[in-house]
Amino acid sequence: MTGTTEGVVRLKLGAALLEGELRIPEHAEGIVLFAHGSGSSRHSPRNRYVAQALQEGGLATLLIDLLTTAEEREDERTARLRFDIRLLAGRVSAAADWLGQNADTARLRIGYFGASTGAAAALVSAAERTGHVAAIVSRGGRPDLAGPALERVKAPTLLIVGGHDRPVIEMNRDAFAHLQGEKRIEIVPGATHLFEEPGALEQVARLAREWFAGHLHRAKDAA
Repeated sequence: MTGTTEGVVRLKLGAALLEGELRIPEHAEGIVLFAHGSGSSRHSPRNRYVAQALQEGGLATLLIDLLTTAEEREDERTARLRFDIRLLAGRVSAAADWLGQNADTARLRIGYFGASTGAAAALVSAAERTGHVAAIVSRGGRPDLAGPALERVKAPTLLIVGGHDRPVIEMNRDAFAHLQGEKRIEIVPGATHLFEEPGALEQVARLAREWFAGHLHRAKDAA
C-alpha cells in the first residue's frame, strides 16, 4: 500500500515485554487494536487477513501479542493464561494507552477487534476506558467471559459468530443481552469457529471493515 507506515512495536509492562506490528496507511482515520486469545498471536493468519482488509479500507492496525514468549510456552502446557481475562484486559488497555501517547497514532480514534478469549479482554478494557474506545468487533469470541463488565461497555459492539459454532452462538447471545449500548450480532451461515469455509473469513472482514469505518470515522468527525 502506497504511503503505509509500518514497524515493530515493543511494549515493556513491568517484567513483560510484548511485541506487535503497527501499520498506518496514509490518511488513516482510525486504528484497530487486535486482541488475540486462546493460544493465538499476532501471527494468526485469520486476524492478519482481517487486518489487511481494514488497512485497505483506510484504517491503521496494531496486532500485538498479549503474552510474552515464556508465557506462551506456559500457556501451551496449561491453557491457563488465555483465560486470565483480567491479565489480558490490562495488556489491551496498556497497548491502547501507548497508541494514545505515540506521535504517529495519538490523533486516531481507537477500535478493538477481539477473537476468542481476546474478545472478553477487549470488552473488559473498553468498560474501564469509557470514551476512549470508539467501536468493538468480536470474531468467534467469548464475550460472555467479560462477565459484569458487559453492562458497562459503551462502545458500539458487533459480535460475529459462525452459523455452525452453536455453543458459541448461545454464549454470544447471552452476552449480547447484557450489552447496554449500540450493538449488533451477525451469524455467518455455514461457518464454524475458525471461519475456514470458503467465503466465511471474507464476510468477517467485510463486516468488520464496515463497522469500524462507520463508527471510527463518525467518532472522529464528532470529536
